[in-house]
Amino acid sequence: MNDLSRAVWRKSTRSGDNGGACVEVAALPDAVAVRDSKDPTGPALIFTPAEWRAFIGGAKDGEFDI
Repeated sequence: MNDLSRAVWRKSTRSGDNGGACVEVAALPDAVAVRDSKDPTGPALIFTPAEWRAFIGGAKDGEFDI
């Protein structure tokens, strides 16, 4: 289980002022955590480093463009 009590959360500089519809990311020793910035005490998704790299690579390659 990952302890998020000391996680340092950051929001993308590209988020801008969009009414709070953002996610925040925290680097953990062996994982990456993602949470909804509007609900900082709510649940977080936990990804392995390989899963996170695959997601970031897909985002950069436009796999998720709608």
